[in-house]
Formats: sequence, structure tokens, C-alpha cells
Amino acid sequence: MTRREHIEEWFVRYSDDIYKFLVYYTRNRDVEDLVQEVFMKAMRGYEKYEGRAQPKTWLFSIARNTAIDHERKKRYMSWLPDTWLKQIKSTDETPEEIVGKQEENQMLYAAVQRLKPSYREVVILRGIKGLSPSETAEILQWSESKVNTTLHRALKTLQRSLGKETDVDGVINRVI
Repeated sequence: MTRREHIEEWFVRYSDDIYKFLVYYTRNRDVEDLVQEVFMKAMRGYEKYEGRAQPKTWLFSIARNTAIDHERKKRYMSWLPDTWLKQIKSTDETPEEIVGKQEENQMLYAAVQRLKPSYREVVILRGIKGLSPSETAEILQWSESKVNTTLHRALKTLQRSLGKETDVDGVINRVI
């Protein structure tokens, strides 16, 4: 396969995941340009990709660095999104269930955004995107034990933020 064919295949497979990651990371739903930039950087840096990492983890590393660069360039930061709409996955749900999920989603999103950056990154990658500890460690350039410890602490912080009776793992799984 040529470089272009690899990048096109990866775009088809991973662009949605990269988009969702960047939405959480930047707290902004308007990240199409960043997604495009990630794949442009992948195209330009393809020679550096030696196959040691999975394409997905390599692209997530590029996405994370692109988001960090984007945040550095911005002179101001919006801490709360104007709106947060969740795509409804099933039409079999009652309106009450849909509203309940949307409320849970908004509560979780707001709580995740209040986390310190290292907690937020690991919750997004492990808890929301479902990456493995090793994939997350590779993206964040941490050890797997640091990923697991940080995730544990982040989930405890989220639980305190959402209320002691809240099952954080359950909320994350229902929202995804």
C-alpha cells in the first residue's frame, strides 16, 4: 500500500474516534479542522511511523499533540460549551430515557471538563474511548501503572463530583 492509501484507510477507520477524542479534549464540537490537521500531520510524518505502534495509538498521539498545540495558540478559553448534544443511538428509547441519558451525558461532560488535565486525558482515553492501558500509556508517554493509578484517582474525583451514590463506570458506559 502507498502512504496515501494507508492514510485514507486510517481516516475511514479512525476519523470518528479522533473527532470524538478532540471534542472531549478541546471542549469544543467544532474540531473538523483539527481532525484534518491530524491526518495531514500523519501524511507528512508517515516516514517516521515505523510500525512499532498500532496506527490508532500513533494517530491518537498526533491528535493529542495537535490539541495541545491548538490550546497553546488560543488566547482565551471557553470553559463551558454553548450546547452539548449527544447523538441518540436507539429510537427504541422513551422520551424520558432519552432525556435522562442526555442529562447524565451533560453531567458527566461537565464533570470531566472540571478534572485536571492529566485526569481528563486518562478518563477520555481509557474510560470514554475504551483504549487499553498500554495504548493509553503509549499515547500519554506514561507507564501502564501510572495510567491505572491516574484513572483510579480520576474516577474517584468524578464520583465525588457526581455524587457518592453515582456509579461512575455505569454512567460512562451508558453515555458512550
